[in-house]
Amino acid sequence: MDDKKAFPQPSAIILEEQNDLSLGEICQACSVRVETIIELVDEGVLSPIGREPHLWLFTGAHLRRATVAIRLQRDLGVNMAGAALALQLLDELDALQAKLRKMGVI
Repeated sequence: MDDKKAFPQPSAIILEEQNDLSLGEICQACSVRVETIIELVDEGVLSPIGREPHLWLFTGAHLRRATVAIRLQRDLGVNMAGAALALQLLDELDALQAKLRKMGVI
């Protein structure tokens, strides 16, 4: 028996690699209400494309940032402003590590 016929091939969309996620799609991917994503935008954690929430488009990078912020809030009790600060510091750390890699230090 041919293995391909016995076991159907899985199909999945990797959301972190997607562009143009709507507000509803990012809410669903993060398992949160619309108000949570709007708060992340208000705090500067996310900067979607589009002026109005119903027109907002998010990327996979936005999804990763939202996931980290939501986990900080849920798991550690960090408020959204604290999550925004933590993400800013993580971004700075990543930038410094990239510079060190470029210089051959790490």
